[in-house]
Amino acid sequence: MMKIEKDTTVSMEYTLKDANGEILDSSDVMGPLEYIHGYNMIISGLEKALEGKEEGAEFKQVVPPEEAYGEIFDDLIVETTRAQFPEGVELEVGMDFEAGEGHHSRIVRITKIDGDKITIDANHPLAGETLHFDVKVLSVKKTTEEELQALIQQMSGGCGCGCGHEYDENACGCGCSGCH
Repeated sequence: MMKIEKDTTVSMEYTLKDANGEILDSSDVMGPLEYIHGYNMIISGLEKALEGKEEGAEFKQVVPPEEAYGEIFDDLIVETTRAQFPEGVELEVGMDFEAGEGHHSRIVRITKIDGDKITIDANHPLAGETLHFDVKVLSVKKTTEEELQALIQQMSGGCGCGCGHEYDENACGCGCSGCH
């Protein structure tokens, strides 16, 4: 049986719980998770735990914040004004908004509303949390060269040739077939 290592494609079922046992996420909702190992496509603590496992492996893994979504950074919690939000939108505590543009955008959550003052938190919703995973490895296979190139293209935001141009429907002029 093939072991999970860099450049293998892994399919797995999982249930993610918080420290109190509350289910936060599960592959029961969207189906098995498939990823290419060794490319930071999943949190580092879980990727490390999967290293060397084989198809059929079932295990529990506790992942501390520093190997998951990090600690809570106070400088990512800021106060702003109502004017910074779209007109006509009824703001509520717990609402998520996208801030920034393109590759530099992130989701921010409203945590407090005090008149015109709005407190937002740009930390990941699971920052500071110790995560508890139940995992079952469904399959492990060698990733094809085409799959690796598609991943590189996706991660670079470009055509994958290294030209530095953003991918769009028109050729960027670099001459590679990935831009066309």
